[in-house]
Amino acid sequence: MKHNKVGSVMTTDVVRAEYGTTFKKVARLLAEHDISGLPVVDEDEHVIGVVSETDLMMRQAQTPDPFEPPARVRFAALRPGARRRAAKSSARTAGRLMTEPAVTVHADDTIVAAARTMAQRHVERLPVLDEEDRLVGIVTRRDLLRVFLRPDAEIRQEVLREVLERALWLPPASVDVSVTEGVVTLSGDMERKSETEIAVSMTRQIDGVVAVVDKLTHRLDDSRLPAADGQSLHGVADDWLRRL
Repeated sequence: MKHNKVGSVMTTDVVRAEYGTTFKKVARLLAEHDISGLPVVDEDEHVIGVVSETDLMMRQAQTPDPFEPPARVRFAALRPGARRRAAKSSARTAGRLMTEPAVTVHADDTIVAAARTMAQRHVERLPVLDEEDRLVGIVTRRDLLRVFLRPDAEIRQEVLREVLERALWLPPASVDVSVTEGVVTLSGDMERKSETEIAVSMTRQIDGVVAVVDKLTHRLDDSRLPAADGQSLHGVADDWLRRL
């Protein structure tokens, strides 16, 4: 099963900054291009960090109020996070403002992997690198959501081809596959329980699938039976069965 790659949805015309790009120019780039963040690169186009609107706002937030009495020295100000915020509050260049190391993906990574990285690292955009780790694009949450615009008919054909025919070696007519608004419903009677589990699991992994409704039944519960010669699944399904 082939997932769409990050390179197929990324933006290649990347707004970027260098280490010495001034604070004001970074702010201008964000405003002019209506973006909330940008990568910072070195002379070899390697990403060394990312500057976001939050980083720029840190300077404004940390500016002391002239009418407020000076605060007492607190131990909290000595913590690493507080020191980083203090450094950004006086930063004048992208290199001092940026958050590092940057969270990145490669153009050959799948959209699923990129979405997982965004969710786990709580970021809204990812610089995209080539095989030599040079910046070639940027992908946002909106870009990744394009996968859910796939037509239902296209998703159905992939389930029939990749799951039933290629993985399970079954004729397409053996399982009824219907797709409505990205929700795939699998219905039918299969030989073994392990086959139903593989069918559902692989269908969930297809790009654009919102959910899977499992209406499959089985004639043999082989979940506790030792595999006998000639009884195991073949091809792609072997690997999937071992993962379940």
